[in-house]
Amino acid sequence: MKKVIPIRFFSSLFVSILLAAVSASAQNIKADTDNAGLLLPTGFSALKVADNVGRTRHIAVNKQGAVYAKLERLDNGKGIVVLKDTDGDGRAETKTTFANYIGTGIAIKGNYLYAASNTEIFKYALNAAGDIIDENAGEKLVTGLVDKGQHNSKSITLDNAGNIYVNIGAPSNACQEKDRTKGSMGMMPCPILDSAGGIWQFKIDQLNQTYATGVRYATGLRNVVGLDWNNQLNQLFVAQHGRDMLNNLFPDLYDTTSSAELPSETMYAINKGDNAGWPYIYYDHIKGKKMMAPEYGGDGKKTVDDKFIIPAMAFPGHMAPNGLLFYTGNQFPARYKNGAFIAFHGSWNRSPLPQEGYYVVFVPYENGKPTGKWEVFANGFSGKTIVKNPRDAGHRPCGLAEGPDGSLYVSDDVKGTIYRIMYQK
Repeated sequence: MKKVIPIRFFSSLFVSILLAAVSASAQNIKADTDNAGLLLPTGFSALKVADNVGRTRHIAVNKQGAVYAKLERLDNGKGIVVLKDTDGDGRAETKTTFANYIGTGIAIKGNYLYAASNTEIFKYALNAAGDIIDENAGEKLVTGLVDKGQHNSKSITLDNAGNIYVNIGAPSNACQEKDRTKGSMGMMPCPILDSAGGIWQFKIDQLNQTYATGVRYATGLRNVVGLDWNNQLNQLFVAQHGRDMLNNLFPDLYDTTSSAELPSETMYAINKGDNAGWPYIYYDHIKGKKMMAPEYGGDGKKTVDDKFIIPAMAFPGHMAPNGLLFYTGNQFPARYKNGAFIAFHGSWNRSPLPQEGYYVVFVPYENGKPTGKWEVFANGFSGKTIVKNPRDAGHRPCGLAEGPDGSLYVSDDVKGTIYRIMYQK
């Protein structure tokens, strides 16, 4: 009796063969002779997929390697750019645009592309090749999110249980009665936290959701531009922008040097119901302590030991973590597997110290926890040895995405350069 093999077997086999061919493609692509201007660890190389794309924020890469880039400013009335490599050299030959809104968040999960404006979340159906079926048929998942100008970008990530997580940044520095005003004290309780300063969870199969139907998943987070779902741990991770202006607002308590270094930029492992403490506290990576904020009675010495969660990792202040990605690919050496890449956009307020950031760092993980050390992985984006003013930086890394072959893609929101970093044996 002849054995009948189901059609789905051939479909799965075809996809496996296709993905295997794609995963090997990095070995056949020639990097830029100068590695796109980047400084990388030994064995890594880089190229520019595209240049002058626009003020590119976050990015997503489909199963065929096409790059979807979210723009902070419209390009001829459109806010999402699609870049495709049609000849296999790793560089984009075609550019198309769609969607009439600006924003930051963009992600691909299953058969959908998800994208955010500063007030809404949309989803677009993808075909088997990972392309948008109908650019004009975006479905509105969420509407009515807060946008008061400051910290208004909506970053997103998705879990494996049908949920999407949205950062709603606080339109404030430290919830003062008069924002960014010397000596002004903090509001208690902070009224901003009812609709901002945290992560909200929504469903991916329900349209026109609002605050009323969503879940405030975590609070006390000033502004999270970088976030990712850790599939190994089945947990949400976020990278927070710490507050500014300790010396400017409370010069009797903080000198310029401590204000340049503090508070820490922080990465948190988030569980439902967590409170990271903004605006009442900040984290000091030098002391390794949660500190009471000066607006709420702190003096740079008073520590806090209570319900507020502690960071999984802390970094020097004001470097602006804008992208977070847990690496799941097989192209990079084994030590990178399940570790975290963070794109630091770069500081503007570390004077009198030089500005810092403008690079991508790597946080190694072992047994589901960071080892306690972080390292600069990709540098050279700014084109400067020392950055004195952020306007001097040629490029500033913002978004991160993993390609189907395990390459790491990095976006730049100054000139709109898209970088591809590869490990070539």
